[in-house]
Amino acid sequence: MLKRKTLTLRRDLGLFEATMCGMGIIFGAGIYVLMGAATGIAGNAVWLSFLIASVIAVFTGLSYAELSSIFPKDAGEYIYAEKAFGRKLAFIVGYFIILAGVVSAAAVALGFAGYFDALFGIEYLIPVAVALLAIFSFVNFYGIKHAAKASIIFTCIETSGLLLIIALGFKYIGSVNYFEMPHGLTGVFSASALVFFAFLGFDSIIKLSEETKNPTKIIPKALLLAISITTTVYILVAISAVSILGWDKIAASSAPLADVAAAALGSNAFILLAAIALFSTANTVLIILIATSRMIYGMSEDKDRSLPEVFSRVHKKRRTPWIAIIAVLILASAFSMIGDITLVAELTNFAVFSAFMVVNASLIALRYKSPNLKRKFKVPLNWGKFPVLPLLGIITCIFMLANLEPIVLAGGIGLIGLGLFIHYGLRELNYIKA
Repeated sequence: MLKRKTLTLRRDLGLFEATMCGMGIIFGAGIYVLMGAATGIAGNAVWLSFLIASVIAVFTGLSYAELSSIFPKDAGEYIYAEKAFGRKLAFIVGYFIILAGVVSAAAVALGFAGYFDALFGIEYLIPVAVALLAIFSFVNFYGIKHAAKASIIFTCIETSGLLLIIALGFKYIGSVNYFEMPHGLTGVFSASALVFFAFLGFDSIIKLSEETKNPTKIIPKALLLAISITTTVYILVAISAVSILGWDKIAASSAPLADVAAAALGSNAFILLAAIALFSTANTVLIILIATSRMIYGMSEDKDRSLPEVFSRVHKKRRTPWIAIIAVLILASAFSMIGDITLVAELTNFAVFSAFMVVNASLIALRYKSPNLKRKFKVPLNWGKFPVLPLLGIITCIFMLANLEPIVLAGGIGLIGLGLFIHYGLRELNYIKA
């Protein structure tokens, strides 16, 4: 029998820190990186794409809130699926979340590199992205308290940039038709599937459960606060941006929000927003690295582990899962070699939509399978035991999957096959239990 380790993660986070971490990753995950691509698809109606994506996030976010109040563990999605459907499906869900984490870290690191190039004229996007991943992996290793402090500072900086865009847009309100859709409603829905990437992060809050004080109360509150605040800001930023610059110019920009600020205030504003975008994308990378390494840690430290035990090892001095951190760094660096931000982001969305469907289904199943579980938060709008909103979450995730490009769907199916190969390979080698 394996000897159980005694080292655990340190609980240093409260409601403010958890909420700020969630806001930090959400704000940087797409609005600074994918605004141009989304506007090119949806036109001036890009704000509507953000609204649609936020509704989907709320459906699933409520499911996360209830489930996290029952199971306050870092490997949240894996635990939810295991309790509802068993370990095989749980592994696939955990694999999807890990995949989404390393791929999105790569995508946002490439976004950071794009703004870095705009500021300093350094065209080597992939080396810059890998360097950022390495630096923040060290911050992740050094300790959750220090990483959270850095994230709070970065979140304040990135939020100020978005609030500036909103303020600049006030005098331009009404200058364009906000329902102008160059590709019709199909374009708006396609853009919503893309910008859903901008909401990724609310699910990362649950990965902080084992480093949060009183997680069954704090994590659900932090999750819902982060979604509510960021949704409001996103919609206002989208309206302001197209009001100032127009969708066609935004679509052609590699640093869209910086160009929006420059159009309103001059070239110095471009420098300011590009610098803020650096902090924003860097912050997102940091929190993704934290969340994904905790997912790997959680899946490997469980008594019926689905990943090799080595990933559950905690550094004696820093009290962080150091081997899991190294694994995430290597995988994210590998995906950054793709170099195409949009393709990488949509691959992330494939994994996330698939995992979110299972999370919503897990909540529905557990309402019947384990009705007596203590729930400190409960999803509203129920028909008897049946929760209606998680069903809507499943339907909307299927709809979003249908709006992804065929090449993305093909790539996603290939990644599922790779995950199954990894699972059965680990089982045959006796690194995990059957």
